[in-house]
Amino acid sequence: MELLHKYFLDIGFDDSECAHILRFFESKTLQKDDYFVTEGKVATQLGYIVSGQLRYYSISSDGEEHTTYVSIERNFVTSLLSYLKEIPAIESIRAISTTQLWFIEKANVERLIQDIPKFKDFYIKVIEYQICCIDQSRLELITLTAEQRYTRVLRENPDLLQKVPLQYLASILGVTPRHLSRIRKSAL
Repeated sequence: MELLHKYFLDIGFDDSECAHILRFFESKTLQKDDYFVTEGKVATQLGYIVSGQLRYYSISSDGEEHTTYVSIERNFVTSLLSYLKEIPAIESIRAISTTQLWFIEKANVERLIQDIPKFKDFYIKVIEYQICCIDQSRLELITLTAEQRYTRVLRENPDLLQKVPLQYLASILGVTPRHLSRIRKSAL
């Protein structure tokens, strides 16, 4: 809880506001392969990852899994479309490794928005960041080559290369694991 308390202090909440906010967060530990969000169920929680990694993926009509994103520590996580529209998720979010997180139910987020006016600004920034990540990923798949996407990840998110299994990273980049191996060798 100390990490989450520090996070809220660092972004401008005072001690009493932090104490009020933290009352609504609960701790959860996911073991490898445990679900944070299950496809077909409504995502009602917003999580903050303390340690570990969570993989967003969907299954195509031919039964193949497609990893679309991986969230690592000190990031918020939810199936955004499901969470915002309160509809069944079209993706699953599953732990890649043992993952410790703090989560808050959507109803409690809405209560905090009423209780602490600047919590609304914080919440909007979290949602905007998630939307920007989704939009950037979508555009990069269309406009950049696989090599350019890999170079961007190498430059902007080197932690992913060390923490995320290559088959998931390849799926995020829109290539096969074999093609990713060739890209990595040529980048050395």
